[in-house]
Amino acid sequence: MSRSIYDSRQWWTYIFVVIAILIVIATVVFSNSLSKKLADEERTKAEVWAEAMNILTAPDTLNNLDDETPLSYDALEKKYNETESTLINLILKIINSNTSIPTILCDENDSVSSHKNIVIPEKDVKSFMENKIRKFKANNPPIVIKIDEEDSQYLQYLYYDDSVFLKRLLMFPYIQLSVVFVFIVLSFFALISAKKAEQNKVWVGLSKETAHQLGTPISSLIAWVEYLKTKDVDGVYLKEMEKDVIRLETIADRFSKIGSNPDLLPLNVNDLIKVSYEYMCTRVSSKVKIDVVPSGEPALVLINESLFSWVIENLTKNAVDAMEGQGNIIYHVENNTRKVYIDVSDTGKGIPKSRFKTIFTPGYTTKARGWGLGLSLVKRIIESYPGGKIYVKNSEAGKGSTFRIELRKYHG
Repeated sequence: MSRSIYDSRQWWTYIFVVIAILIVIATVVFSNSLSKKLADEERTKAEVWAEAMNILTAPDTLNNLDDETPLSYDALEKKYNETESTLINLILKIINSNTSIPTILCDENDSVSSHKNIVIPEKDVKSFMENKIRKFKANNPPIVIKIDEEDSQYLQYLYYDDSVFLKRLLMFPYIQLSVVFVFIVLSFFALISAKKAEQNKVWVGLSKETAHQLGTPISSLIAWVEYLKTKDVDGVYLKEMEKDVIRLETIADRFSKIGSNPDLLPLNVNDLIKVSYEYMCTRVSSKVKIDVVPSGEPALVLINESLFSWVIENLTKNAVDAMEGQGNIIYHVENNTRKVYIDVSDTGKGIPKSRFKTIFTPGYTTKARGWGLGLSLVKRIIESYPGGKIYVKNSEAGKGSTFRIELRKYHG
C-alpha cells in the first residue's frame, strides 16, 4: 500500500477547500434570499405607488380639474399644491416617496405618460425610452392600473426596474467572493513559495551534510586501497574495490552539487544514457532486459553529467522495483528543433492516473521500506536545467509506465 508523510496534510487541504466552498455557497444563498426579499419589497412599493396614481387620477379626485389635465403626477402635484385636501396630500407624499426605483407610466400602446428616477438624455429621447421599457419588461412584470372614467375604463401600465441599492446588493456577494478568492490565491502562492524555500533549505542542508559525512570514510578507503596495493593482494579484488570507491566519490559529488549551481555543459544525451546503461546492466537482475533507442542525430542539451546520470539510475531502479525484478526497460531518445525527449518505459505494474503527480512528492513510496525521495530528487534535478520537465507520459495497470523527460535543445 502506498504511503506518504504528506497524506494527512493533503486531507486537511481537502477539508479546508470543502469548508471554503460551503462558506461561499452559504454567502450566495443568504445574499440571494436577502435580495429577493428586497425585490419583493420594491415591487410592493411600486404597487402602492401605482395605486396612489390610480386614486389621484380617478374622477372623484379630479372633480376640480379640467378634462385636459394630463396623467402626469408632476402636473397633478403642481395643480394640487393649491388644495388643502388631506387625502391628496397623502397620495402625493406616497408618490414622491419613491426616490430610488426607476418607473415609467405608459398607456396600452406603451406611450409614456410619466417617468421617475430616470435620467433622460438630450437626444433620441423616444428611442431611449423604448429601450428602457423593453429592459424594464424583461426584468419585472408590469403593474396594471385600471383607470375608470364616467363612461369607460382603460388601462395604464407601470414598468419599473430594480433600484441602484438592490443592484449593488445583488453584486456585493460576487464582489466579496472575488476579493476573497484573490486573497486566497495570493496567500496560496505565498505559502507555496515559503514552503519551497523551506524545502530547499532542508534539501541543501541534508545533501551538504551527507557529502561531508561521506568524505571522511571515502578518504580512508582510498588510503586502504593504496596500502593494499603494496601487499600481496589479488589485483582483481583491488580493481573492484577501486570501482566501489570511485562510485562513492561520485555519489558524494552528486550530493554536494544539490542546491548549488552545478556546471552545465552541452552534452549528447545519447552518450550519457549509454554510459548509464553500461553501468546499470551489471547491477540489475539478469531477468531485467534494458534496451536503448538513441536519436538519429546528436541530442545536445545543457546538463551536468554527474547529476543527469543519477536521474537515469534513479528512474531505472524505480522501474526495476515496479517490475519486481523481471521485465523490460527501454530508453528512447527523440529530438526536434527545440527540445529533446527522453522516454523511460517499463513493463511494471503501472501507476494509477490519480497518482501521476503525487509520485513526485517527497515521502511518497509504494515500498515497505524507503524514504520516497528518489523521484522527488529526479524532479528537482531535471527542473533545474533550462526548459527541464519530467512527468508520467502514460501508464496502464499491469502493463507498465513511461516517464518522459523534456530538455531544451542546445544550438550553440
